[in-house]
Amino acid sequence: MKSPDIEKSAAMAALAQQGQSPWVSQRRQRQRLSVLSSYLLLTLLALLFIAPIVFMIVGSFKPDELVLSEAGTLKAFLPTQASFQNYRDVFERVNFGRFLFNSLLITTLIVLAGLLVNSLAGYAFARLRWRGRSLIFAVIIALMIIPFEAIAVPLFFQVTLLDWRNTYIAQVLPFVANAFSIYLFYTFFIDLPKELEEAARVDGASTLRTFFEIIVPVSRPVFASVAILTFLTQWGSFLWPLMITIDEQVRPLPVAIASFQTLPPLQWGDIMSFGVMMVAPILLVFLLFQRWFVQGVATTGTKG
Repeated sequence: MKSPDIEKSAAMAALAQQGQSPWVSQRRQRQRLSVLSSYLLLTLLALLFIAPIVFMIVGSFKPDELVLSEAGTLKAFLPTQASFQNYRDVFERVNFGRFLFNSLLITTLIVLAGLLVNSLAGYAFARLRWRGRSLIFAVIIALMIIPFEAIAVPLFFQVTLLDWRNTYIAQVLPFVANAFSIYLFYTFFIDLPKELEEAARVDGASTLRTFFEIIVPVSRPVFASVAILTFLTQWGSFLWPLMITIDEQVRPLPVAIASFQTLPPLQWGDIMSFGVMMVAPILLVFLLFQRWFVQGVATTGTKG
């Protein structure tokens, strides 16, 4: 009968004959176990974060009594009774189309104007040399730590003095220039090869022409990242529209859903339907630009 030491030595010799060290084999097993544990943890976190969205989508198709009775059970995540009545109720009870148009208009204007202004500012800080550049850039970076709530009241008084309350311009103009967006553009532009611009200048291209014809086409990832981040932030903006909007003609969706849930009678199915239609554009934008967004975050996150 072989002793345990002899059997262990024989196993190690067999692994050595196969070209594998026993320590290498154990390390690979630990790596596989670590990867499996990471995937399991990430899956649990994904289920945790997606659960409220699934609950909202499924609840939007159920009658109000089922939403309340099945809350807190697994049936809340199952389409036990599907109907589009809640969606019809939303359009009958409020002017949802107007709210959706307001949010789309305001957010689109902020995104498009912000891409132009912030990209030009980021390019100016990354490539151009002018007096006071470092000081102004430091001030812009410092502005990133100031929360909007700290300047909401002074901004409200300025808008009131200009008689811009209850207008689209008051909801768009203050948010076009953004310190964080300028910083993202700066970190991307700073590491672009300068040979591209030098070749364009040799051909007689001006600074603006070089930017729009050379820099912009190769900077699609950072443009997509800034566009998505700006869209997500402004689409869910609540405090500022609540402060300056008075009637429904210029009111966006976040303020509208806050008012909608106070309308009698309280119907949770209708509220779920309103929430689904409000979240759908965000999911659509992210899915359309997901590849560029991930690429842009990866590239800008490793620069600077």
